[in-house]
Amino acid sequence: MQRTHERTEAPDTDGAARDETAPDWFRFWPLLLLGAATVPGTVLYFGGRWMETPAMQAWRTVCLAVTVQALPFLLLGTALSGAINAFVPARVFSRVLPRRPVLAVPVAGMAGAVLPGCECASVPVANSLIARGVTPAAAFAFLLSAPAINPVVLTATAVAFPGHPAMVAARLLASLGTAAVMGWLWLWLGRAEWLRPKLRHSGHQVGGSRWREFRAGFQHDFLHAGGFLVVGAMAAATFNVAVPRSVLEAFSGSPWLSVAFLAALAIVLAVCSEADAFVAASLSGFSPVARLAFMVVGPMVDLKLIALQAGTFGRAFAVRFSAATTVVAVLSSSLIGGALL
Repeated sequence: MQRTHERTEAPDTDGAARDETAPDWFRFWPLLLLGAATVPGTVLYFGGRWMETPAMQAWRTVCLAVTVQALPFLLLGTALSGAINAFVPARVFSRVLPRRPVLAVPVAGMAGAVLPGCECASVPVANSLIARGVTPAAAFAFLLSAPAINPVVLTATAVAFPGHPAMVAARLLASLGTAAVMGWLWLWLGRAEWLRPKLRHSGHQVGGSRWREFRAGFQHDFLHAGGFLVVGAMAAATFNVAVPRSVLEAFSGSPWLSVAFLAALAIVLAVCSEADAFVAASLSGFSPVARLAFMVVGPMVDLKLIALQAGTFGRAFAVRFSAATTVVAVLSSSLIGGALL
């Protein structure tokens, strides 16, 4: 009997030990099991009903339309940018530019019309050009024009604004004018202490595989720009659905307020230049001049570009250059857009 009593005491002691060492949340496992069984279903039920509301259906339509329309141009643009980075040496640019800086600026700006590249790739290319002896003013003109007026961007603009060739011409002239003016402003007002370029590789490395560099550059640019495209499409859809009409009318009713508002929006959204025309086309409540400002400012000044310029050329340069570019781009869009649109 004594042995039986001892055997009955032992399990109680072990059970007490297990209770003392078990985590606190383990005591509430029935509630956790109940929550795991009911919470996901509840979220899916109410979330599914919310996603089927008219506002969310409109949001999905706008977001998907912007993404699907812009994706082929983004794919083509990043492929061409990767090919240029891998197969075209940077010294080619220094050989074709005039020796006089005043003439080199517009030539470098016009070179952006035939050499596609996204804004992310233009910063290291400009840094490489400066390191190889190209005058900074010409390098900055190319930095601004390449992502704004290349054939892929202009073709995407024509597709986004069908039947409005004046919008394509206005974007070309306003962007090219902004790039040239900023290059000349650097020649006039720029100071060497503002610019601290750090040499970064851009182009083919001796002994490396060109196709491997092309594949790596294309993959990086496409994934990086594609993420901004999706974010921009979601932001544009949210803007179209969530912002009350009264707020839009407050800005769109004034020519200058609408231009300033969309210029600031372009800086914040940071949409890739191959896709920003489709986002601008979706902002139908604003004037053509304001949407032109969105497309001119975006490829030249946005949050990711400011960060890239600060890391490459220094913070003093990035702050001054971005602020001046924004002002010049807005004025250029207003003047040329007012004349053509």
